[in-house]
Amino acid sequence: MQRPHLFFLIILLWLCMPPQLRAQPDSSLLISATDSSALLKLQNPLFINQEVLHFKLSMDVRTVLKDRGEDRKDHRAVISYKSADGALVDEKLKVKVRGNRRRDPSVCNFPPLQLNFSRKTVEKTMFGKVNKLKMVTHCINDEFVLREYLVYKVYNALTDTSYRVRLCRVEYEDMRGKRKTEIRYAFLIEDDDIMAARYNAKVIPEELIIGMDKTELSSMAKMAFFQFMIGNTDWSVPYRHNIDLLSFDSLAPPVPVPYDFDYAGIVGTPYASPPPELGIATVRQRLFRGYSYPEEVYAEVQKHFNNRKAAIYSVYQNFELLDERYTRQTLKYLDQFYSALNNKKDFYNAFVRMGQRNERNRVVVKGLD
Repeated sequence: MQRPHLFFLIILLWLCMPPQLRAQPDSSLLISATDSSALLKLQNPLFINQEVLHFKLSMDVRTVLKDRGEDRKDHRAVISYKSADGALVDEKLKVKVRGNRRRDPSVCNFPPLQLNFSRKTVEKTMFGKVNKLKMVTHCINDEFVLREYLVYKVYNALTDTSYRVRLCRVEYEDMRGKRKTEIRYAFLIEDDDIMAARYNAKVIPEELIIGMDKTELSSMAKMAFFQFMIGNTDWSVPYRHNIDLLSFDSLAPPVPVPYDFDYAGIVGTPYASPPPELGIATVRQRLFRGYSYPEEVYAEVQKHFNNRKAAIYSVYQNFELLDERYTRQTLKYLDQFYSALNNKKDFYNAFVRMGQRNERNRVVVKGLD
């Protein structure tokens, strides 16, 4: 029972250390962790398989969709699917509306859901060893959920230290038979503890406030450049808004892991608008929100993004469910990022100068209430 308190104490001691004494994690360890036979046992086939997952979700749709307040309840539901041998499998669970802005009925007709499974029975199903899963639903329509799903895949292409996702085709059935059955796209997001366990790491509790300058430099820079690339400013490290922090070693700086990209310009949801304190007009307008970094870190980031360029572009080029016009627009949007990344003057103005300004002003985004 004392372990969480010890973890807090160690992290607090680390934060009090002078920067020059803080251990920097060896990035090679982050890669080798995925090759460890012990950690491979933690891999859930649910997120390794890239095929679209088909299942039916039966629930009291009207009751669930109306339960969007602060004190939301769990509602009984049943997931049905066909196993590999063609047998019909029914798995009982509870569902609950989740999210912040997307809980608002004026924003989303169908809000995101949390799927709460029974540990005793779910491990024998296609969902594997899970307890709770976040499911991002169609909200307004299928187009935007597909776009956000691909942003997760882009970050997967940049780093293994990221949330895995699984695209789903869900048949929503009303238990009371009062609503017409509809089939929509959605995607499941890996649980945070499971994601951390893949690397023998821990998610640092949100109560412990840690600034960007206290994170691992290389991974923080890459994450900030990624957010710039997708046109996302709706995140904050100290307020842990759409950011988790992973601790690989109690004496090493934590690694940021982003999530929730519906406010990114590359997704383009109609309800997305940038935080007013940032002074930009639309979410399509890019703004770097990282700090300044040493020259060797900038060089490493440039090399990393250039090396992963083909993989990033292929995420969109090889995805057939998107509107072709959107795909063309997105590739041009990425072209603009790479132009700024590889032009000396544009790089200085977009990243170096803005990073220096951010350090002086320390503007943070706390997120939605």
